[in-house]
Amino acid sequence: MQIHTLDQAHLINELQCGTSLSRAVVQGRRADFALLLSMLSNDSRETSVIEDVDSAITDEAVLKKRFDVPTAQKLSGSLDDYDNSAAIAHQFHQGGLASAKLRHYSSPEPLSFQPTHTQGLTEEVYQNLSGHTRRQLTHGAPHQQQVDVLYNTLSTAYRKDQISVRL
Repeated sequence: MQIHTLDQAHLINELQCGTSLSRAVVQGRRADFALLLSMLSNDSRETSVIEDVDSAITDEAVLKKRFDVPTAQKLSGSLDDYDNSAAIAHQFHQGGLASAKLRHYSSPEPLSFQPTHTQGLTEEVYQNLSGHTRRQLTHGAPHQQQVDVLYNTLSTAYRKDQISVRL
């Protein structure tokens, strides 16, 4: 299934639309206004100015080592875990349920195997996500706007609007 080209627009805020959003309001074009609003990202982390705050991060691996916590059974598996599952099935056929349980307890297999290229989500959930959310899942954390970039973008948009009004 191909993703629609409107999904790939990546409109983050109304400055990228130029004056088309305000013209749609002034001229009463509700369909254009609704389309432009639906294309904007709904993640507040992308549209607001955020400054980084340093905080001490406690690593989970350090805590597990400190308190001697054993490794937990993985929730979702990868391609490497198929061999382990096949070995457990082989032990079941050769030695019965007790042998399979022993193999499972020595090296537990994951609880589920998710489809690939869906960022750990089921296929139905991943295809139901918006284009912005899919982009954020593949590219990591959203790009945070800085204060100086915001002011530069605002002044550039204002100047472009002044030039277009004079023409």
